Amino acid sequence: QVVLVESGGGLVQAGGSLRLSCAASGRTFTSYIMGWFRLAPGKEREFVAAISRSDDNTYRIIRVSGRFTISRDNANDTVYLQMNSLKPEDTAIYYCAAARAPGVVESARTYPYWGQGTQVTVSS
Repeated sequence: QVVLVESGGGLVQAGGSLRLSCAASGRTFTSYIMGWFRLAPGKEREFVAAISRSDDNTYRIIRVSGRFTISRDNANDTVYLQMNSLKPEDTAIYYCAAARAPGVVESARTYPYWGQGTQVTVSS
């Protein structure tokens, strides 16, 4: 089992940047595909980005492509989400997730392990 702890959320003006971190502890970090999801008020949980075990494949939804970048530091068991050019519609709780078994990376069902979430608020 792996325990995930997110950090780095906060309040930022539109056009600003934030970097979210997700620290993992427990089993070998390189065993996991890592993903970021978000949950906005009144909306369903949404896939944001994912990264393969060896950092050679990344996936992002179109809405954040070019603005958000996912990366991982396997030496420090941490995955990051760099968010630039933030928009008010990016306001949400952002969750880090981990999966050992392969699956559809855009589906929350693929990920059995989740962090507690970190709030991101973008003001206009």
